[in-house]
Amino acid sequence: MRKTIAVSSRPLCLALVLIALTIAAGAQSRDRAQTPEKYKWNLAELYPSEAAWRTTKDTLTSDIQKLRQYQGKLSSSAGTLADALDLQATFAKQLGRLYSYASMLADQDTRDSSHEGMRQEMNQLAAAFGAESSFIEPELLKAGESSIKAFIASEPRLKVYSFYLSDVFRRASHTLSDSEEKLLADAGPLAGNPASLYNILANADFPFPTVTLSTGKSVKIDQAAFGELRTLADRADRQKVMSAFFTALGSFGRTFGTSLSGEVLKVQFYSRARKYPSALASQLDGPNIPATVYTRLVDGVNKNLPAFHRYLKLRKQMMKVDQLHYYDLYAPLVSSVDLKYTPGEAQKLVLAAVAPLGTDYQSTVGRAFDSRWIDLYPNEGKASGAYSDGGAYDVHPYMLINYNGQYADVSTLAHELGHTMQSYLSNKTQPFPLAGYPTFVAEVASTFNESLLIDYMLGQIKDDDTRLSLLGNYLENIKGTVFRQTQFAEFELRMHEKAQKGEPITGDALAKLYLDVTKKYYGHDQGVCVVDDYVAHEWSYIPHFYRDFYVFQYATSFTASSALAEKVKAGDPDAKKRYLAFLSAGGSKYPVDLLKDAGVDMTTDEPLDFTIKQMNRIMDEMERLLAKRK
Repeated sequence: MRKTIAVSSRPLCLALVLIALTIAAGAQSRDRAQTPEKYKWNLAELYPSEAAWRTTKDTLTSDIQKLRQYQGKLSSSAGTLADALDLQATFAKQLGRLYSYASMLADQDTRDSSHEGMRQEMNQLAAAFGAESSFIEPELLKAGESSIKAFIASEPRLKVYSFYLSDVFRRASHTLSDSEEKLLADAGPLAGNPASLYNILANADFPFPTVTLSTGKSVKIDQAAFGELRTLADRADRQKVMSAFFTALGSFGRTFGTSLSGEVLKVQFYSRARKYPSALASQLDGPNIPATVYTRLVDGVNKNLPAFHRYLKLRKQMMKVDQLHYYDLYAPLVSSVDLKYTPGEAQKLVLAAVAPLGTDYQSTVGRAFDSRWIDLYPNEGKASGAYSDGGAYDVHPYMLINYNGQYADVSTLAHELGHTMQSYLSNKTQPFPLAGYPTFVAEVASTFNESLLIDYMLGQIKDDDTRLSLLGNYLENIKGTVFRQTQFAEFELRMHEKAQKGEPITGDALAKLYLDVTKKYYGHDQGVCVVDDYVAHEWSYIPHFYRDFYVFQYATSFTASSALAEKVKAGDPDAKKRYLAFLSAGGSKYPVDLLKDAGVDMTTDEPLDFTIKQMNRIMDEMERLLAKRK
């Protein structure tokens, strides 16, 4: 998942990001103080203390007002324009580092109100920064494209901003007046309230249910624990856990519905204010992604649901159940295989897996493990899931993980290290204004690494049961990243379409919509997989819906990385060179063009078609291995 802080509605600073994949990993009750230091990130590399952070933050709060000295003067000379953009970039870079520190401190323990307060301060400062710089784009448009092009030709310092400046004119029809842009920027803290409300309710204040398992053990089903408990071997336990968790969420459906409705209304407001025909068009216009890429994905995945249903039927066969249910979807396919890995073993596996990308890539991955870039273990109150934060341009990326030693956790490490390497290489190669890469390409590097890992594992393991388990895990990745995320994307699209038509976005309305979409994807009416009624409340478990029209990019990135990884794994030196150049390109081009340079065209069906063919090949091999058993 990619989180952005609202520097402005369309910030120059593309580097102020957190790239994250929220995979609800299993968690134990763990005291953070008992976790060895080597498994905790070292935030002192950002600021030696909270007091130092506070001093820097207060200075920036005062300094950002200096941008206004350039108001009304941008068209006076090329040098003046360069001075203004340099100052804006300097402040944006400082803001990114400050925000990363506050946000990661807050995520260490979401119950700590002082650190959450620091994050809120940064949201307010980001909004203030956006307001102070809101005059820039309207003023550039008044100056005219020909004048700005002449400035770029005459002033070398403007070369680094040429891509941004040309994009300003591309978006001219959706840029408002100076006063209107400032008003939208000032609304930034309000715009973030729905997501903030959800984060606190879902992670800190929600009364998570407790159930008693068949072993007699009582377990609390919080956000992190649910990810592990839904994989339990005992079927009755899985059903009990999922039913209790989703039913508990449903009991707060009105509140969750109100918070998500607020997010939807926010997007509707901004899209109308900027004169876009739809919320989807407004969200995809910033990175210049054709809306047809989104709708083509949804249509393409719907067309390929028979391949997904083939996988579900294979899962039913391997689990030896009369009828597959939704609560069966996370159980191990091969119950006799329980792959466990220590952090040291995980490090060795990931380092070996990424060898096709070269020794420089490997050595940096090693530094991430050895130099405390990673906060590895779960602890009480820690944010669930996993992410890579590349917002501190002058330092290095950081990673939050909730590691429990399963193969899926090793895969998550590889995934987040893909993000980390893209941030590291882009920050190292590109000047700050071009370093932040677009969300649309963010998940390519992560899923590329997962592909390298599964390929390496399969090359090492010959045991049929273990191979079946790993092949099944790869199919799970396709299920979770292509089909499930597109399911989310379709739900999100329909939700925003309802709002655009003036229909209510209540908890009950969202639950009905979610259940209808989910039943279609899982073949409920065809008897492929029963989607029980309580699954209707799963939408309130998904934080991605507060990152508007984000989730489809998991699916598009997966299909892109599948095609790119195949060429690199085949030993094509040009493919490797293109891919590493892509990782180092930051935001120097539009995302569709970045991927074309890497070797894949996302405006066509080819990437999805390749993934489905790959999926069918894996299922063919699994069926052959199962036939050997008989």
